[in-house]
Amino acid sequence: MAEQLVHASVETGVATITLDSPTNRNALSATLVGQLAAALESARDDEQVRAVKLTHTGGTFCAGADLGEALKRGLSPEQATAEGTSAMSALMRTILTLPKPVLVVVDGHVRAGGFGILGAADIVLAGPASTFALTEVRLGLAPAMISVVLLPKMSARSAGRYFLTGEMFDQRAAERIGLITVAADSAEELAARTDSILDGIRKASPQGLAASKSLTTADILTDYDTRAAARAEQSAGLFASVEAREGMTAFFAKRKPSWDVSGE
Repeated sequence: MAEQLVHASVETGVATITLDSPTNRNALSATLVGQLAAALESARDDEQVRAVKLTHTGGTFCAGADLGEALKRGLSPEQATAEGTSAMSALMRTILTLPKPVLVVVDGHVRAGGFGILGAADIVLAGPASTFALTEVRLGLAPAMISVVLLPKMSARSAGRYFLTGEMFDQRAAERIGLITVAADSAEELAARTDSILDGIRKASPQGLAASKSLTTADILTDYDTRAAARAEQSAGLFASVEAREGMTAFFAKRKPSWDVSGE
């Protein structure tokens, strides 16, 4: 029997879904993604649920794809990459098309595919322990698949900066650039701001929520599958490249890749 990595509960019209795999930083393994998708589908079909709150245990909200788990199942690196990219595309689509608001509440690190979840969500709140970094560029890669939902949300100047530098930023910067909705300076403020938003949603009709959400996601969903397929192809090509192999090897060896000419 598969370990339970995602927990869900419903109270006062809100389905709380918690990523609970802190030992591997809530990485998107096949098991976690499957359980998360099932929890989202259950919330979609439950007439008592007005909104979804997606949160996490541990110091990391999500570290992206769990390629190591896929390799242990016997997949080749190329197959593992393709599986992870496909799962990310489907997960983002599920969040975007869910006819109920999806709130993400983060108080930890966000990396790689974790950005895809944030970008697809309707509302994102982040606490003081949150950090964000799009480090793909430092590995010979690019945030290809997640760009489908990030570019419509982030300001153009911020995407130009953080896509290209890989530098880390905090919740205040994330709020300024449009990546998140609310930046909180304490756990207490994070909880209070979350409750306030959920109380507002509880006052809305299910029909009104579904119709209003569809207005906010229409542009992203236009030609979504075509654009996601193109980004998946780009991602596969990058992962198969010589530079990506050097980047990943250097990362795991905790050394600079050959192209790093920084003084750090």
